[in-house]
Amino acid sequence: MEQAPIRVRNLNHYFGAGEARKQAIFDISLTIVRGGLTILMGPSGSGKTTLLTLIGALREVQEGSVVVLGQELNGASETSLVALRRRLGFIFQAHNLHESLTATQNVLMGLEVHGKGNTVKQRAAAAHMLDILGLADRRTYLPANLSGGQKQRVAVARALVSNPEIVLADEPTAALDKDSGHNVVRMLKAMGQSRGMTTVMVTHDPRILEMADRIITLEEGRVVSDTNP
Repeated sequence: MEQAPIRVRNLNHYFGAGEARKQAIFDISLTIVRGGLTILMGPSGSGKTTLLTLIGALREVQEGSVVVLGQELNGASETSLVALRRRLGFIFQAHNLHESLTATQNVLMGLEVHGKGNTVKQRAAAAHMLDILGLADRRTYLPANLSGGQKQRVAVARALVSNPEIVLADEPTAALDKDSGHNVVRMLKAMGQSRGMTTVMVTHDPRILEMADRIITLEEGRVVSDTNP
C-alpha cells in the first residue's frame, strides 16, 4: 500500500510562553492522500496557516507527529528539514518576488534551489511555465511593471517549475480575478492527476471550492468538518 504523503497525528501547537502561552492547534489528526487537492477553510485565526506551515516544515513541531514524504518532522534535524523543503513547492499570498529580477529570473530561482537541470533546460522550463500561466509577453518584466495578479502568477510558476511532490498554498488566488484563479487551481489539479502532485491550499475563496477533492474546515484550532475523513 502506498504511503500517504502527509500524515498528521495528535498535533498540538502553542504560541507564546508562560502566562501568555496560547494553544493554536488542538489534537489534529489527518491523512492526506497522493495527488488530490485539499482545501483548508475556516475563519481568520482558526489555525489554517499554522497547520500549513507545520506541514511545510516552516515551524517546529512541538507536540504530536507530522510525517511528510516519509520524514518525521518532530525532532528532525535542520539538515533533514532543509532537504524536505526542497521537495515541496510553496505559494504564499505575499508573492515574495525579488524586485531586481525579471519574471523569468524569479521563476528560475525555483529551480536553482533544487539544483535541477542545466541552464538551457532551466530557462526553457521557466519560459514554459510562464507561458502556461498567460505570461509569455511578461517574461522580461520586473515585478514593479507587473500587476498584483501577474506577480502572483509568477510566484505560482516559481513554485511549480521544479515539479514538487507537494504544493502548500496560502490564499494563492486572493490577488487573482475569477478566470486567473480558476486557471491556477485547474493547473494544480491537472498536475495532481498527471504527476501525482499533492496540493494543500488555504483559502477563503468560495469560487474554487467546487474543484476541491476534499474540504477540511477549522475553527479555533480544531477540525470541525471534513468531507473525506
